Amino acid sequence: MPIDEITQKVNDRYARAASTGEQMCCPTSYDMANLKSFIPEEVLKISYGCGTPAGLQTVSPGEAVLDIGSGGGIDCFEASRLVGPTGHVIGIDMTDTMLAIARKNAPIVAANLGYPTSNIEFRKGMADAMPVADNTIDLIISNCVINLAPDKRKVFGEMFRVAKPGGRFTISDIVADQPVPQYLVHDSDKWGDCLSGALTLTDYIAGMVGAGFLGIHLIKSSPWQAIDGIHFFSVTLTGYKLPTEAPQSTVHFATLRGPFSRVVDELGTTYLRGIAQPVTPNTLRLLSQAPLISHFLLSSDPLSLDRTDDRWTAVYPADAPCHWRGHFALLAGPFIEAADDDHHVYRRGEPLEICSKTLTVLEADGYAPHFAIINRAGKQVGGDAVTCSPAEGCC
Repeated sequence: MPIDEITQKVNDRYARAASTGEQMCCPTSYDMANLKSFIPEEVLKISYGCGTPAGLQTVSPGEAVLDIGSGGGIDCFEASRLVGPTGHVIGIDMTDTMLAIARKNAPIVAANLGYPTSNIEFRKGMADAMPVADNTIDLIISNCVINLAPDKRKVFGEMFRVAKPGGRFTISDIVADQPVPQYLVHDSDKWGDCLSGALTLTDYIAGMVGAGFLGIHLIKSSPWQAIDGIHFFSVTLTGYKLPTEAPQSTVHFATLRGPFSRVVDELGTTYLRGIAQPVTPNTLRLLSQAPLISHFLLSSDPLSLDRTDDRWTAVYPADAPCHWRGHFALLAGPFIEAADDDHHVYRRGEPLEICSKTLTVLEADGYAPHFAIINRAGKQVGGDAVTCSPAEGCC
């Protein structure tokens, strides 16, 4: 299906939804009770998304925030409240009906917040050709929109262009656990349902890295639906456009604390837990970003750790039988590869089948923030317990 035709069909679908109040595709988790206190009902009833990127303590006072695919304006209005009257919010959307609703309600929201004037502007534009100046945005947000764009690499490139050095994004979107087949790609209705345009998690993150973003990591994930054996799930991801200048620092070494036994960062450096690794200024810029910093000790001289050191972290599997329940784990950053203490190697975005014992490990605090877990079993799984060990190839 030609790109222009896809874009027009998506535009028509959302324009129709804005007029009729049709419920659209994606799972949402807005705190409506809070938003109703300052956002009109007209906006709330046409708000579609698969996350809450503006409401996850990612917005700071005084910042410049860009919302890609702002729709009726719900995320812009939440960002407006969080940046305060000294901040600035830009929403871009391609649908005239949505823009009209957002613009009409902007002064109402400003008055409800006690602002002298609105700090939001809504611009008509496309996600792959944004009407925004270079290097001007502190934070980019987007809520279940980029999957609707036929050429996502252009969108990621545009995001990197408009972000300030040191800027970041927090976006929620729908991804798939395997490539979407052509019969869905060419189904125009499924585009509006956030299905046909979904990338795999691997390709989605790779597109961001290809644009120049680093430190990409998972904020939250939740399953959505499965169609013909393809599992679609929502993810909220954050990443950074690193500062152009490396920090002046005496740090020359990084020591992995854990809980992973080995990781590879996005610049290709491998770290083994407890062993000091020399780092360059560019690597230091990366490791200084959240959440990488929590996994490392940065020092001017080599610093080694062992299990007796309180700074060593690990989550060891139980010495017990386990069950296969249909669970698969997808590493979602900030490392491109990582290993646990039970000989599993996780590659970012690639589903790896795990047993119940490994699931317990990955649900522990040190691991849980970095993994999306899906279940491919079509029904509750029975089966006897099995003994897991690397030699037996259990998992």
